[in-house]
Amino acid sequence: MIDLEGFGFNQISPEDGDFIPLITTEEDNELKEGEMPDELPILPLRNTVIFPGVIAPITAGRDKSIRLIQEANAGNRLIGVVAQKNQKDDNPTENDLYRVGTVAKIIKLFKMPDGNTTVIIQGKNRFELDEITATEPYFKSKVTVLADVKPPKNNQNFKGLVDTIRELALQIIEESPTIPTEAQIAVKNIESDTFLLNFITSNMNLDVAAKQKILEESDLTVRGESVLRHLNQEMQMLQVKNEIQSKVRNEFDQQQREYFLQQQMRTIQEELGGSSYEAEILEMRKRGEKKKWPKDIADAFEKEINKLQRLNPQIPEFSVQRNYLELMLDLPWGAYSKDKFDLQRAEKILNRDHSGLEKVKERVLEYLAVLKLKGDMKAPILCLYGPPGVGKTSLGKSIAEALGRKYVRMSLGGLRDEAEIRGHRKTYIGAMPGRILQNLKKAETSNPVFVLDEIDKLSYDRGGDPSSALLEVLDPEQNHSFNDNFLELGYDLSKVLFIATANNLSSIQPPLRDRMEIIEVNGYTLQEKVAIAKHHLIPKQLKEHGVLKKQFSITDRALEATIEGYTRESGVRTLDKTIAKLIRYTAKNIAMEQPFKKSVALEDVRKILGPSRFDPSRYEIDDVAGVVTGLAWTPVGGDILFIESSLAKGTGKMSVTGNLGDVMKESASIAMAYLKSHAASFGIDHEVFKKWDVYIHVPEGATPKDGPSAGITILTALASLFTQRKVRNHLAMTGEITLRGKVLPVGGIQEKILAAKRANIKDIILCEQNRKDIEEIKADYLEGVNFLYVTKMKEVIEIGLLEEKVQHAKVLND
Repeated sequence: MIDLEGFGFNQISPEDGDFIPLITTEEDNELKEGEMPDELPILPLRNTVIFPGVIAPITAGRDKSIRLIQEANAGNRLIGVVAQKNQKDDNPTENDLYRVGTVAKIIKLFKMPDGNTTVIIQGKNRFELDEITATEPYFKSKVTVLADVKPPKNNQNFKGLVDTIRELALQIIEESPTIPTEAQIAVKNIESDTFLLNFITSNMNLDVAAKQKILEESDLTVRGESVLRHLNQEMQMLQVKNEIQSKVRNEFDQQQREYFLQQQMRTIQEELGGSSYEAEILEMRKRGEKKKWPKDIADAFEKEINKLQRLNPQIPEFSVQRNYLELMLDLPWGAYSKDKFDLQRAEKILNRDHSGLEKVKERVLEYLAVLKLKGDMKAPILCLYGPPGVGKTSLGKSIAEALGRKYVRMSLGGLRDEAEIRGHRKTYIGAMPGRILQNLKKAETSNPVFVLDEIDKLSYDRGGDPSSALLEVLDPEQNHSFNDNFLELGYDLSKVLFIATANNLSSIQPPLRDRMEIIEVNGYTLQEKVAIAKHHLIPKQLKEHGVLKKQFSITDRALEATIEGYTRESGVRTLDKTIAKLIRYTAKNIAMEQPFKKSVALEDVRKILGPSRFDPSRYEIDDVAGVVTGLAWTPVGGDILFIESSLAKGTGKMSVTGNLGDVMKESASIAMAYLKSHAASFGIDHEVFKKWDVYIHVPEGATPKDGPSAGITILTALASLFTQRKVRNHLAMTGEITLRGKVLPVGGIQEKILAAKRANIKDIILCEQNRKDIEEIKADYLEGVNFLYVTKMKEVIEIGLLEEKVQHAKVLND
């Protein structure tokens, strides 16, 4: 069965004096009650889908089809038309037909000279094939009539959808060179919404499968949305085709075209007495009148906009000048968000989002309190300094919420160009402001919480030193008039609450460090990590992985084992990833519908995460002379390290290994010099230093190590080595030494204490001057650790060494 190719609006015409209606009412489209027979002859169509109400000519060439049409025309004139899935199949079977088709009524039958039969039919109702009752001489089937699901009467959404489809169809007819304009009359005169959808779909340039999908849709709203989508695609294709044809017909080359357009534009401007850019400049002036900027800024804006008006729009400087004025208009001059002075609420928000960090919270509340009392105050420049993963960056969001301000974050890691901070001079093509002003433009207020993340990771090259450019930004005495190279006007940053974050203060240049208020953010204890995991990390990961709270829980012992065995950090970043792995294991079992335990116990942790990555037992001291545990600070938190020493027959040389820096090597030399000068008081024979070579090693040689804090540890190791006395169990120490025999204080005490607790250290030797650092630390951090304070190196040896000799002690003075 073959339909007439390209049947469209202009191919329906009266034949033999019989009137064939192109546009019908909804009542004409549907069969009346009792008109539908129990069984219909089914006519397969190769490349056509007939819709209810639509009139279409069909040409029959197969014998079965001709016989079906002739017999139906002699009877009730009703047939069922169904599209074939495969157009090339000459003898389709039941499985080759779509299940949904249209009941059609034969209007006119023609005998063609070539022996074929052409019939004009009109679709009536949609139906679904129920049971094929006959295949010879043609298909017959019992069918079920399908009713359309219509929206409620006066539904505005559906009415708007239909109107949009009608307008788009009219636009396509107007722009298409192949569709006659008379088709517009047909579309405009269709009153039935259902018939309009069917009529337009029938005439769209779609394949059989796409039309069949629309026919099978019962919901008129969904059907309309599908039609609209295809119409939009057809409109886009039509526009592309018209554009291509337009370019092909263009008889001017590009240069001639530009010249012609410029001449036209010049003539139009002369006729109108003004420029086409006047409206844009007028709009800028109106926006400028509404800005709350100082008089000097308003004068500068007026000067610059007058300059823009004098420029030729064709030159590059015009766009630079326009961008400059748009920046001036977009910056939040004098726009400040209203602070929320509810200190209890602010404290509640800070405590809700972060555990610990008491110093930072106290400083923010102090600032808010002074602001509440005074009403106006320069914002402090805070620098949160500490190991990764303790919540420095995320704290900025909580502070912004507590203050009721906008939040802006600017990452400084790897920044190496001064122009990123100050911007480029606008004399350059493509010039733009620095990231400080760009972020304020996004924030739309002049007093946001502005986080300068990773300020210690700034670098520099031939483009300048960005850390030096930040000196003006972070100086409370200067930033009330920050000068951006692009803006070239002073901008007030004094109300911005800058919060910088850093892991290592030593990499920040001293002038920049001096301008900031340094607040140390220390690591967390085991108990704090457990609390953070329960209240923050686990709920966050459950939400991210789509696992319900009732489907996952973890016991305290399992959580502690996870922290101690699979993470070694001051923060909780690795712990967050490890918890995510535990939850992913549960998520996988849920998705695969496999049985799983809702509560993760201690024995399940090893099964999911594998063997422990860190074994606390390796920190226990063996009964060997010359091995002492020290405490060290690293950029990722505190850690313990072993100082190992050994003797071998020789000439008194000392060798230091373990990738140590100059300061640690000097500490070893000082310790050796002290022992030689005080040998008698420790019962050491002077001859020993001449007959034995000393080897000092710090394990993990691939890791660089330096600093003075290992001084007393090296001293104790050498004293144990030369006296062959045992080192006190579960003891660690940190402190600097001098040739005069004094012990000096060191930094990073809290991080070192946390490392000691992780390693099951019970006693820590510290300098007496570090007592003040201990007093500032919360009692929870100090629980289970005993501190032994010393001022002299002799006291370190007396505390650190036992009178008892080690097993298999060497005889050194033989």
